[in-house]
Amino acid sequence: MSRLLLVNGPNLGILGTRQPEIYGTDTLQDIERWVGAEVAERGWKVDSYQFDGEAEIIRTIQGNYDTVGAIINPAALMMAGWGLRDALANYPRPWIEVHLSNVWAREQFRHESVTGPLASGVVFGLGALGYRLAARALLEKVPA
Repeated sequence: MSRLLLVNGPNLGILGTRQPEIYGTDTLQDIERWVGAEVAERGWKVDSYQFDGEAEIIRTIQGNYDTVGAIINPAALMMAGWGLRDALANYPRPWIEVHLSNVWAREQFRHESVTGPLASGVVFGLGALGYRLAARALLEKVPA
């Protein structure tokens, strides 16, 4: 069975209770279930990880080159995660960067991503729906 990598960065393990006015009330478990439902027909299984530290995320990406693609929410690491950027530059499959909030409608320091330019696509500002859209995009980008 083919595997889709789903990686979430710092502070996303507390979705559902973390600033719901910005990030919504959906939990990471909800998102994992919805992504799994999107890719199930293709026979893909979702391998989901959440880490608050950059090193764990890097090791996870490097250890999963055999996945069909990835959905990555680097969270705040998008702004200064240079090690993460290097790891993603070496990831051999298509990947989509996702952000729950509209980062351009927030503080100025959130307006630039060091990881986004490497992604096959970027989805932001659509809440948990963004993950489902990213999964659909990967279904189109990855040959059957």
